[in-house]
Amino acid sequence: MKLEFNKNYLVLAHSLFLIELAIAFIIKTGFIRYTFGDYLVVILLYAIIRGCSSLSVRASAFVVLFIAYGIEFLQLTSFLTYFNLQDSFTAKLIFGSTFQFGDLVAYTLGITTVLLIEHYNGNYKNTNTVKV
Repeated sequence: MKLEFNKNYLVLAHSLFLIELAIAFIIKTGFIRYTFGDYLVVILLYAIIRGCSSLSVRASAFVVLFIAYGIEFLQLTSFLTYFNLQDSFTAKLIFGSTFQFGDLVAYTLGITTVLLIEHYNGNYKNTNTVKV
């Protein structure tokens, strides 16, 4: 893996990050906050990885899904308490605090959406990156 930058993915990542911030601070409950936010977060992570690395579409999708599932399964433990972060708003916002099977479904649907878009855009062999 090489460090490479792709402006399109980084612009997408920046836009999704702003949307995620708006969801986190404006919407306090409901489908958009809990499910759609999880759907978007895997797309955000994918855009960051594709925007900063030479990983392939499939490898990037797998890494993002592995990270998302890993964090979700960590919520079955008391890892926030172990690191004395149980009262941290930011830690709870980033890592969550309760395991939800629906979150795994949202992550999977987000990555499936990414793979479909990449397939139909022909980006499986995209080499429009700038090497650093």
